[in-house]
Amino acid sequence: MPFIENAGITKNSKRPVILYVITQGVLGGAQNHVFHLATGLQGKIEAHVAIGKQGPLGEKLIEKGVNVSYLPSLIRAVSPLKDVQGLRELINLIKKIKPDLITTHSSKAGITGRLAARLTGVPATFTAHGWAFTEGVAGPKKNLYVWAEQIAARWTEKIICVSEYDRQLAIRLRVGHPSRLITIHNGIPLTNAKYFAQPGNNKPVRLIMVARFSPPKDYKLLLEALSRLKGNAWEALLIGDGPCLNQNKEYAQKLGLTEKVKFLGSRLDVAGLLVQAHIFVLASNWEGFPITILEAMRAGLPVVASQVGGVEEAVVDEQTGFLVPRGKAEVLKERLQILIDNPDLRAQMGQRGQEIFRNNFTLTPMLEKTWRVYQEILSLHKVEKKNLGRKLC
Repeated sequence: MPFIENAGITKNSKRPVILYVITQGVLGGAQNHVFHLATGLQGKIEAHVAIGKQGPLGEKLIEKGVNVSYLPSLIRAVSPLKDVQGLRELINLIKKIKPDLITTHSSKAGITGRLAARLTGVPATFTAHGWAFTEGVAGPKKNLYVWAEQIAARWTEKIICVSEYDRQLAIRLRVGHPSRLITIHNGIPLTNAKYFAQPGNNKPVRLIMVARFSPPKDYKLLLEALSRLKGNAWEALLIGDGPCLNQNKEYAQKLGLTEKVKFLGSRLDVAGLLVQAHIFVLASNWEGFPITILEAMRAGLPVVASQVGGVEEAVVDEQTGFLVPRGKAEVLKERLQILIDNPDLRAQMGQRGQEIFRNNFTLTPMLEKTWRVYQEILSLHKVEKKNLGRKLC
C-alpha cells in the first residue's frame, strides 16, 4: 500500500482532482516542473502527487499543503516484478482518491501512469521532459523506447512537450498524433533584484554548472575544456549529485583541476550561488528544455550550453551566450575563454538573456497554458460521460 503524507484525500467536488505521477523525488527539472504545477494551480485544482522515491520534492510539496503519496515500487529502473507492483500500487491510489485527470512526468512514470489511467478509465496526459529516444541517446534500447512511447501515446489525451524540438521529434517518429502534441515551454517564478548577478564584475571569474551527475550531462567535457583554459583568473563551481559524481571528481584530479574546481554537491540555495557567478555553463549529451538555463537567465548570467534538444529555444547564440556543438571540448573552451576575457560582453549577454526570460519563460504563462489543456480534457471527458449515461438509459 502507498505511504501517504498530508492525506486529506476526500474529494472536493468544486475543484477537479489532478494526480501527478513521477518516479524520482530528487532535485531536478521534471521535479521542479511538477512542484510549480501542483502548487501554482492551487485554488483551481485539488492536487495529489504520487512519487516513487522520497526526497526534497515530497518535502517541499508537503510544506505547501499538497497531498503526497509514496509508491515504493514505482522505480525508475526496469524491473518486471517491481513494475507490476508499482502499477498495482498506483491503481489502488487512483481508486482511493478518484482523480479527474492523471498527469504523468518522466519516461517510466509516463508508461506506468498512463497504463494505470487506461485500466481505471481516467483521462491522462504525459509531459515529455526530453524523450528517452532523443538525439544523443545511444544503445539498442532507443528503438524500444520509441515503440513503448508509440503504444503509450494511444492512452494519452495530450502529450505536453517542454520544447518544440521534442514535439517535432515525436511527430517525425510517429509518437502520438500531431493534434495531441502541444509545446508548452517550462517557466519559473520571477525573483527580486537581490538574486541578480553582476557578470561584468572583476576577476576572478566564477563559472557555475548546476545539473545532476548523470548520463544526460557531460561534466567530463566541461572538465576537459576547463583544463585547456589560459590563465588562472577563474574558478568553477559544480552543483549537483548523482551516480557519476565520484568518477568526475577523479577525472578533475587527473586533469590537475583540484584547486580550480569545487564540487558542492546537491544544494537548496542555487539562486544564491548564481548571484556569485559570472558565467553559467551546461554541457550536455541530450536535453529537453533545461530549467537551470532559465534560472541562469533570470539571474542575468550569460549562458554557454551544448546545442542539444530545446536549448536553442532559450539561448540565442552570440546574443545571450554561446551554443556549442555536442562533444566539442575545444569549442567549449574557446567560448568560455572569450567570456572570461571580456567582462563587458558578459554583462551585455546576461542583460539580454534576462530580458528574454521575462518576456517568454516566467511561470504564469506556463501555468495558464497547462490549465487550458486540463480544462479542455476535463470538459471533453465530462461530455463523454454524459453521453454514455444517456445511452445506458
